[in-house]
Amino acid sequence: MNKNRILVGLAVIVLAAMACQIGSAPIAVPPASAPQSSAPSSSQPPIQVQAPNNPAAAQDALEALYQNAIPGVVAIQVTTAQGGALGSGFVYDTQGDIITNYHVVQGAQNNKVEVDFNSGYKTYGTVIGTDLDSDLAIVKVNAPASELHPLTIGDSSQVKVGQTVVAIGNPFGFNGTMTVGIVSGLGRTLDSEHAAPNAPSTPGSGSQAQPQTFFTAGDIIQTDAAINPGNSGGPLFNLNGEVIGVNRAIQTTNFTSTGEPVNSGIGFAIASNILKRVVPTLISSGKYDYPYLGISSLPSLSLDEIQALGLTQDTGAYVTDVAAGGPADKAGIKAGTQPTSIQGLNAGGDLIVAIDGHPVLQFDDLLAYLIENKSPGDTVVLTVLRGTQKQDITVTLGKRP
Repeated sequence: MNKNRILVGLAVIVLAAMACQIGSAPIAVPPASAPQSSAPSSSQPPIQVQAPNNPAAAQDALEALYQNAIPGVVAIQVTTAQGGALGSGFVYDTQGDIITNYHVVQGAQNNKVEVDFNSGYKTYGTVIGTDLDSDLAIVKVNAPASELHPLTIGDSSQVKVGQTVVAIGNPFGFNGTMTVGIVSGLGRTLDSEHAAPNAPSTPGSGSQAQPQTFFTAGDIIQTDAAINPGNSGGPLFNLNGEVIGVNRAIQTTNFTSTGEPVNSGIGFAIASNILKRVVPTLISSGKYDYPYLGISSLPSLSLDEIQALGLTQDTGAYVTDVAAGGPADKAGIKAGTQPTSIQGLNAGGDLIVAIDGHPVLQFDDLLAYLIENKSPGDTVVLTVLRGTQKQDITVTLGKRP
């Protein structure tokens, strides 16, 4: 099979390029298939999209957004054993807590970084909390109150595809750069920075080492707003000036003359509702524990896979593996064991179609619900399609190992 398998915990999807440390390597984007005709049917009139009737007002609104937001956006410079790195961040509160990406501050010597405010004020900050699962970090600074302008965190559950968004950060070291685009997709998943325990060797493979796998980061916002190295950790705004995401990564095949990845219109941001849940705990305790189900799944199902598996519906998270001794295993969730016409894909596994009554159309629906609503020790009710029968199975969630 040619699809990457993704675990609720163990992930093997290749992470897109980090839009932060200059020199990070992007992944290759496979050629797109030929587009299908989008001509409307004779009974369905085309959708009419009206241009703004007052471009000057729209421009004024963007100017005001920038002026209100830029005091709260910072540049972060990091010295590591391998050299220097540059990223972005933003003020979370008046106590001096700054949000950025974990991969921006990863490897910082003595957990110290330089934080540069748009006013010109510079200070050193200390990394006090890190979250490898969602790629977040908190930097604490001792700065004058006049420099601390917290940004408002919005509700990412209200974000819609097509909505205009604004990114502000420091691409390639150009401080305070603003770019505008739209939300081009929701419900994306990426590899996290949290390496998972390697799965046991496949029977018959002897002692052959397994590839390193990573836990999965979900509820990712996709945008075409220009994001480049140096933007990582910076805010993604809606037009109300609310932070709806933290810019994290890009997917690209384009490079500068020095080998740095360049925006291709595919950027990714961590949804703000994850911030609301994770950041307070990072500030108070330095870490955040994610709920763990202990299954592996596919990001989505193709028609060929649905037919090979003998499934009776097209949507859901199909269980390809269950971690031995994990929460799903203890609850009786089943993985596929019967070989199919698609190499590596086994039939007979459970198809998860709902969690606590919320429909699961694809893997990210399951992952996003867990991340935003549950903690280790909580229980969830998974509705699974086993063969032709639906049943509810209660699972007590663990903690990601």
